[in-house]
Amino acid sequence: MVNDTRSRIQEAEQALSRHAVRVADSRGRAVEEEPCSLRTCFQRDRDRIVHSKSFRRLKHKTQVFIAPEGDHYRTRLTHTLEVSGISRTIARALRLNEDLAEAISLGHDLGHTPFGHIGEEALSHALERRTGRRFEHNRQSLRVVQYLEKEGRGLNLCAEVEEGILMHTGDERPATLEGNIVRIADRIAYINHDIDDALRAGIIDAADLPQEQIALLGESCRERIDTLVHDLVETSWESGEIRQSQPMATAAGALRSYLYENVYVGSVARRENSKVAGLVERLFDHYMEQPQQLPSWTGNGEGDAASRVVDYIAGMTDRYAIRVYRELFVPSEWSF
Repeated sequence: MVNDTRSRIQEAEQALSRHAVRVADSRGRAVEEEPCSLRTCFQRDRDRIVHSKSFRRLKHKTQVFIAPEGDHYRTRLTHTLEVSGISRTIARALRLNEDLAEAISLGHDLGHTPFGHIGEEALSHALERRTGRRFEHNRQSLRVVQYLEKEGRGLNLCAEVEEGILMHTGDERPATLEGNIVRIADRIAYINHDIDDALRAGIIDAADLPQEQIALLGESCRERIDTLVHDLVETSWESGEIRQSQPMATAAGALRSYLYENVYVGSVARRENSKVAGLVERLFDHYMEQPQQLPSWTGNGEGDAASRVVDYIAGMTDRYAIRVYRELFVPSEWSF
């Protein structure tokens, strides 16, 4: 009975859309493995991500607000779970592979830095100053699952999951519809929960939001997400590709621009910008000069010193980065 479970799941996949990725059609893993008798390969990938150290660290990585005092602000972990829920809803409605969409969404931000957008910008600036390269969290997320997890062995995920993680942002688009769902679900989630958090923090006022777009999408976070998800499903069902209607895409884009102008830049959320940037860049410079202090798992698949430093700093949580900084640069007599 147990040995037939995976076969029954794969048989049930025949009811999926012809555009869905079925387990039998997966391009497989870099290193072949014996199949599990209970779970499909995409279900195993989901479990590997959830049980990884990188996933657990997301709970202590800032989404937008640095060291928020309230208990209800989003972190990278709660953002990831919201993206996962939205992605599964859309995949189910379109008869696509929910397990693949879920695995991609759970892994898409594993390579994000501490301190949210500010930390990402600071690490990218430090890397560019030394090497001319830019830091991209989607590429770092792929490095995490390919080379860094499990003490450098990686998670050996399916090709479709790795591709979806890499291409959840940027100019390239995944070959799978499930991967394209996560691209848009990510944006739907962060636009609306960042507005919700900014309102809670008092950084913006509801009356200051773009009223034309709010009237179209909805007054509350829940209403806006519901509107955008319904629109995506209906538009994609008719078109055979994953896309939003033009009015909804334009409205969501306007809210995103509003956030960049009023929340991500020049707000109390970035009041500590220079301090955070200085912390990240000083850590980067220190480890560039003292690479022998880096963990052995860093740099796997790359090898140069800058890649090793990026691996270490990008993997830090907010509080771990602060602790390391104190240990390196703050006299112990000044600690409280």
